[in-house]
Amino acid sequence: MLKKKICYSDELHDEFSGVVRNTVTVDEKYVYRHSGLLWSAGEFLLYRIIMTPVAWLYLTFKFHVKFVNSSVLKKSRGKPVFLFGNHTQIPGDGYIPSVLMFPVKCAVIVNADNVSLPGTRTFMKMVGAVPIPNKLSGMHRYMDYLAYLVQKKRCIMVYPEAHVWPYYTGIRPFPADAFRYPEMFDATSYCFTTTYQQRKHSRHADMTVFVDGPFTVDRLLSRKGRIRVLRDAVYEKMKERSSGSTYKFIEYEKVMKENDSDSVLR
Repeated sequence: MLKKKICYSDELHDEFSGVVRNTVTVDEKYVYRHSGLLWSAGEFLLYRIIMTPVAWLYLTFKFHVKFVNSSVLKKSRGKPVFLFGNHTQIPGDGYIPSVLMFPVKCAVIVNADNVSLPGTRTFMKMVGAVPIPNKLSGMHRYMDYLAYLVQKKRCIMVYPEAHVWPYYTGIRPFPADAFRYPEMFDATSYCFTTTYQQRKHSRHADMTVFVDGPFTVDRLLSRKGRIRVLRDAVYEKMKERSSGSTYKFIEYEKVMKENDSDSVLR
């Protein structure tokens, strides 16, 4: 028996994280990069001593996680990497790259809501959250920081679906916008696809994460062509891997929007 049903009308914009916050402004005043011994020590403590073990324990005991084909990431050692994945868990989606990319620290591109909870902004920064500016004036600092992460040969995690759909077993259509990053910085890309299977003698879901890549930028194409081809390659691979889901812990049903004359899809 299914645990619950969620109705949606817009694959690109509907959000089911359940998180409601007063979003802070991320503009030219937002500080992405910090220095100093105290900050470095706090960052190491929170990310590597606390968060990484917690992430491993959470994924192991809650989801019995299995990583398939993760050995392809060995080719990424010592290089900047953009990692793309489907967005189906809170906080699991923040934990997967930490475990998958160990010992490389992974920054995660997020929307401003993720640094909006009072008293947690410093914590979120230290564990790798990189908010997208919601004011145009903040784009210069944001792009400078991404360039710094690339120069430091970090992993940069991107969830191109943008919105969380818990336990969703398909791959939602996503725009090519996020794929401008590896094109701009001439970096290699990988992707992972989170899938779900029913646990024996239980209604709970197990998690299998498929890893694929590398995906490289084709410099023979135009800029728009390079971005589009890269997006399509990642999207098609993730759709292929999503067939590894054999259990719908949550059922999603598409319904028409208010005042929409289209038929309800069932």
